[in-house]
Amino acid sequence: MSDIIHHECGLAMIRLLKPLDYYEEKYGTPIHGLKSLQLLMRKMRNRGQDGAGMATIKFDVEPGKKFISRKRSSDKNYLDHLWKGVYRRFDKIPPEKVHDGKWLKANMPYTGELMMGHLRYGTHGSNDIETCHPFLRQSNWMTRCLIVAGNFNLTNVTELFKELVELGQYPKERSDTVTVLEKIGHFLDDEVDRIHNWYKPEGYSNMEINKLIAEELDVARLLRRASKKFDGGYVMGGLMGHGDAFVMRDPAGIRPAFYFHDEEFVAVASERPALQTVFNKHITEIQEVEPGHALIIKKNGTVTMEPFIDPLPRSACSFERIYFSRGTDRDIYLERKELGVRLAKKVLKAVDYDFDNTVFSYIPNTAETAFYGMVDGLEIELDKWKKKKIQNAQKKGKKGKLSKILKTKVRNEKLVVKDGKTRTFIADTSSRDEMVSHVYDVTYGIVRNEVDTLVLLDDSIVRGTTLRDSVISIVSRLRPKKVVIVSSAPQIRYPDCYGIDMSKMREFVAFRAVEELLRENGKKKLLKKVYQRCQEELTKPIDQQVNAVKELYAQFDYEQVSDKIAEIVTPKEIKFPVKVIYQSVEDLKEACPNNNGSWYFDGDYPTAGGTRVVNQSYVNYYEGNDARAY
Repeated sequence: MSDIIHHECGLAMIRLLKPLDYYEEKYGTPIHGLKSLQLLMRKMRNRGQDGAGMATIKFDVEPGKKFISRKRSSDKNYLDHLWKGVYRRFDKIPPEKVHDGKWLKANMPYTGELMMGHLRYGTHGSNDIETCHPFLRQSNWMTRCLIVAGNFNLTNVTELFKELVELGQYPKERSDTVTVLEKIGHFLDDEVDRIHNWYKPEGYSNMEINKLIAEELDVARLLRRASKKFDGGYVMGGLMGHGDAFVMRDPAGIRPAFYFHDEEFVAVASERPALQTVFNKHITEIQEVEPGHALIIKKNGTVTMEPFIDPLPRSACSFERIYFSRGTDRDIYLERKELGVRLAKKVLKAVDYDFDNTVFSYIPNTAETAFYGMVDGLEIELDKWKKKKIQNAQKKGKKGKLSKILKTKVRNEKLVVKDGKTRTFIADTSSRDEMVSHVYDVTYGIVRNEVDTLVLLDDSIVRGTTLRDSVISIVSRLRPKKVVIVSSAPQIRYPDCYGIDMSKMREFVAFRAVEELLRENGKKKLLKKVYQRCQEELTKPIDQQVNAVKELYAQFDYEQVSDKIAEIVTPKEIKFPVKVIYQSVEDLKEACPNNNGSWYFDGDYPTAGGTRVVNQSYVNYYEGNDARAY
């Protein structure tokens, strides 16, 4: 992706189902679970750049002994810093103790049976250690202790916060993470009180009741009560002090979560290949956490999948398939290739099927797989082209042309190279802009001057700034006859509020293109009209609002917007023509049939809160308010 956007956090959870000494005997270390958690987080490092954290819980610890351990880091090298801090506690213990599971559990932190890790990719707010998950709600009652981490954004944090205040709480901040922690924590307290009050009149001691609470706590009921008004995309993991755990997924399945369960482990991760690699599992052994369900792991080892909220139509985030998740997942790899295949005909039409004078390439690194697919599609079309040309040559008796036709091939090359060593933190603005322009480099001598058309595939175009300020300027040094920029994703037209850092209308190059088209076509007044409509919508009950911004995009066809985007991203000094081609929403959904969430492309939000956000986002834009819309 040329325009970097912050996106989805990563969650990992492991429950050991055997004693620590079992893992020493089978895997050579009693902290095999801890090392597996570390590796899971390493395999999902693409899901965090702002920090990381982990926590563990020990079972059946004597009163007075620490049973919860937590470590977080917002260091520049956060993963190394995090795990160095964890393992330094083991550096000075005698070698014979390192392999003694019972001794480690009794004497060392981070040696529990239940553990959770988190990678933070912040969408807003500060990036200090206090914003890193997991978040901890402590109590002297083991059953009331709660650890929460997740990959989520809620659209209605203000309302949820207000409810907490009305319950008598004084949350320390308004963030969605703290709000979720306190919301679940409140109902955890309530469920604990309910069980305690049930057994106390029967003459049970408090210690006996604690054990009964651990056995009888209905985690699904707790989550149903806590999440009734959650609106957003979320996967939330929770650990309770006595040993129960859960992973809950939003009812539309917006955010991803996968798990497996065998006789040794229960493990959950945001990406399937991480589980396959770390635990050497076949794809058939990995399952999805079902939308609107919670994977519940009781302290006694029982594992169930239980509904906790009314379901919604599946609307799993398509950006997970286009960009966010690593392409080592079989299905994601094939879907990205299919996205490329579906662009081939459009691209060839744009270059007039001139195979001899067109060079195809991509913008690294995440567009590479889609590029392979586009090349496959181009070769399929080339075979059709050759067949037609050969038939025409034979009809005209020009057999001498057959050799030339057969030698025609798709000229695919790696022309754009990302210079990972380039840094853009220089304070002086002009110097920084100059550095930005050199984020990419090019391979010289492949494109023939003023003869070849250059086709560049990107996986998405959000703001268009990197295309304008870097990519097109850099490739202009190759002196192409024409440049065609191709996006394997459709036009990003609307804000996201479920996890992606795309919340402001003005940032989208597609929206800026529509602005200009409205002005050029004498429709500028429509901007105010839609503003007024958005204001009207925001006065309605949330479940009755409609997306008023759609009216702006309805004024122009898809190609008109694409052509205007091409003008916007073309630097003024560029003399050759630039064309932009986008994937259609229809082809996206065909290519990614199980991840068809497309609200940022078509404005069809899966929750009522999303529709409210788009209306508020437009109001903010029109009023010149730079605030987030949720």
